[in-house]
Amino acid sequence: MMAEIPDAMRAVVLEAPGQPEALQIRQVPVPVPEPGQALIKVEAFGLNRSELHTRLGLAEGVTFPRVLGIEATGVVVDCPGGELEPGAQVAALMGGMGRTFDGGYAEYTCAPVGQIVPFTSDLDWAVLGAVPEMLQTSYGSLTIGLDAQSGQSILIRGGTSSVGMATAVLARRLGMTVMSTTRNPDRVEALTDIGVQHPLVDDQDVATQVRRLIPEGVDTALELVGTPTLPDTLRATRVHGVVCFTGMLSNQWTVRDFYPIEYLPRGVRLTAYGGDASDLPPAVLQEFLDAVAAGQARVPIHRTYRLDDIAEAHADMEAGRATGKLVVLP
Repeated sequence: MMAEIPDAMRAVVLEAPGQPEALQIRQVPVPVPEPGQALIKVEAFGLNRSELHTRLGLAEGVTFPRVLGIEATGVVVDCPGGELEPGAQVAALMGGMGRTFDGGYAEYTCAPVGQIVPFTSDLDWAVLGAVPEMLQTSYGSLTIGLDAQSGQSILIRGGTSSVGMATAVLARRLGMTVMSTTRNPDRVEALTDIGVQHPLVDDQDVATQVRRLIPEGVDTALELVGTPTLPDTLRATRVHGVVCFTGMLSNQWTVRDFYPIEYLPRGVRLTAYGGDASDLPPAVLQEFLDAVAAGQARVPIHRTYRLDDIAEAHADMEAGRATGKLVVLP
């Protein structure tokens, strides 16, 4: 029997780009799914820096007013096409969520079934809400971006971000040697707690620190800070090693006057990753959640908030106060 669906819901609406206070709680109609879509009762959603970019007016293709949120985790309450059963636990992510159509910062959200990944878990919703986009980005960066292999070494630049910490967890489970950076010496312990063998305090010359440990340089590197640290990350990588540009914690996205022969160290390969829900197979999500439930993997959560605290949560994200994922429980 399908759960009763209310006519209205609470949602975080952004009328126009602005400061965290521009995120306003509004009563809006519950969206009505069309065939090929599903309506989800949102139990939790994670915060992502792409939503910060949208709030600041830096994202392309966004129209306002808009309910932000590129991911949400919850329970299916309606699916006209029958692709998903009501009551199924699901994660919805990417595909224009929170940009070209309203996203997960709400009590209900509607998404195309192609952007929805089902799972089954008894973990707390706060944990489940932290996982989807973080895991998709980490898994996609390791597999598509880096083609990472057991026995290789990896440098994670921006290691105390949620994606950086999730990548360290996945890399250790893969059997890699993990180096991970933080600008704050007080956060070194947070890195060792998740299994990082070589936490590095970022002194803007991480390449020298890396090459003291591995003289030829690391096999792989994940750049999450952005273009300001990318040259140093490239210098830390061996000949025929791979650097994957995935994140922009610095909010600096482009390289001015890019001259490849001067910019790229000889023989070092530079790639990039920007993924979608299709890069997170249901089996991968399920295996990771099962590993968390069994105590074999950890989900790095910094703090949980209520929907009314969304401005505070965004302010914390923008100021870089988080070590791990920020999660909101509507």
